[in-house]
Amino acid sequence: MKIKSIEEILSAVQPIADEQSVEIVEIQFKQGKDPALTFFIDTEGGVDLDTCERFHRAVDVLLDDLDPTFGAPYTLNVSSPGLDRPFKTDRDYQKAMGQKVEVRLFAPMQGKKLFEGVLKGHDENCVYIEDKGEELKFEKSKIAKINRAIDFDALGL
Repeated sequence: MKIKSIEEILSAVQPIADEQSVEIVEIQFKQGKDPALTFFIDTEGGVDLDTCERFHRAVDVLLDDLDPTFGAPYTLNVSSPGLDRPFKTDRDYQKAMGQKVEVRLFAPMQGKKLFEGVLKGHDENCVYIEDKGEELKFEKSKIAKINRAIDFDALGL
């Protein structure tokens, strides 16, 4: 199925996101039997069902006019990126600076593949965390996944 570029779709819906104080974290298009265009959104206060519904309604009309699939049917989804989504952009790292993160490696380092610590910094090639007073450096190419650490006790779960 032919679709318009993600950049073109983002450019079209960004004014709606700005108006609603919504950050578009990612846009995915899944092809196949049940094609779907999914917007992952975030806000300063987090994302709830009402936020997703409001954004869905606003972009639905615009996407009908944009016709991202050139007339082919698809499902429009709007979702939270999730608590444990991996960091993908510089903004993800900036938002998590000073917070506890989990770093999963492809291969063990110091006999472990999972590390937790406070995110202290990052650059183009490396991520720096502090774990129990020790600063650890990880090459980004060796990181399988990095995300915020979830404190289930603080969430009341």
